[in-house]
Amino acid sequence: MAIFEDAMKGGNIVTGLAIGVGVLLLSPLVKPLVRPVAKTVLKAGVAAYDQGRAALAELNEQAGDIVAEVRAEMEHERHRAGNGARHAAGEAQPQGGPMPS
Repeated sequence: MAIFEDAMKGGNIVTGLAIGVGVLLLSPLVKPLVRPVAKTVLKAGVAAYDQGRAALAELNEQAGDIVAEVRAEMEHERHRAGNGARHAAGEAQPQGGPMPS
């Protein structure tokens, strides 16, 4: 660990070069081992993203349905209130309507 700390602090340039050369030499050996792990991690990430997107779409649809129900109820209440006002005004007049003058 001290080797990495020295290289990061700008200490010994030979240490930094040795780490770089070591990584270059080991990368062909490590790459076949890391690639399948990386693909598995990416597959899991993509699957989680797709499930999240589907869940969000379902939530959006349910919210839209609830909003539509609320609007329909509000319109129905408005319609009932309007009929009630007209009906109450109609009761104040005689049954045959207003008398001509």
